[in-house]
Amino acid sequence: MNIHTLIDTILKGSQEVGTYPLTELISVAKSKGISGIAIAKDSDKELYLAFMNGEPEGAVFRDEKGVLFGDKAVLLITGSETFRLVENSTEIIEAVTMGSRIYDKNRLKKSVSYVVPEIGKSGSGIGVLSIRVSKDGAPVNGIRVSVRKGGKIVGSDITTSNGDAGFRIAYGEYDCILQDRMQAVTKHHFTFDPTHSSIQVSL
Repeated sequence: MNIHTLIDTILKGSQEVGTYPLTELISVAKSKGISGIAIAKDSDKELYLAFMNGEPEGAVFRDEKGVLFGDKAVLLITGSETFRLVENSTEIIEAVTMGSRIYDKNRLKKSVSYVVPEIGKSGSGIGVLSIRVSKDGAPVNGIRVSVRKGGKIVGSDITTSNGDAGFRIAYGEYDCILQDRMQAVTKHHFTFDPTHSSIQVSL
């Protein structure tokens, strides 16, 4: 049974809790200790978040381009979705999270406060930017990465063990600010567009 068939089966046997925006969803699930699935759908995409005992443990994103799971699915959350939350047993939800586990939960929490800048021309496009931080050719974990445009911080993240940080922002010109554990700051200028969705920077 694939994960979408599994989710559909779970939904049929679940009790609906309510409908919430992302910020409220995380708060409600935690306060009630809910194990269940939250679903956000529109005409061209589907997003599922699996909660176990109030904590977000799994994520699935599907659109016409394919399916993403776990941390990669979380990167495509805009923060503007409305989720329908249904409750089921922890044992059943565990089956969903096995194939879609979120390892970096900070990314989900940050997606609540992601800001898409409206500086310059509107409608220029929005995408997911990946920044990989390295030192002497090796990825660096725990580096604070901030993205700035026009003097304003539009996104902030902490690098993972692979040296990666992720942002959902509009295409354009940005400055990348790196701050290491010794509070030393490094600045890089870059262009983000559909052909430059992943950049590498060095400390």
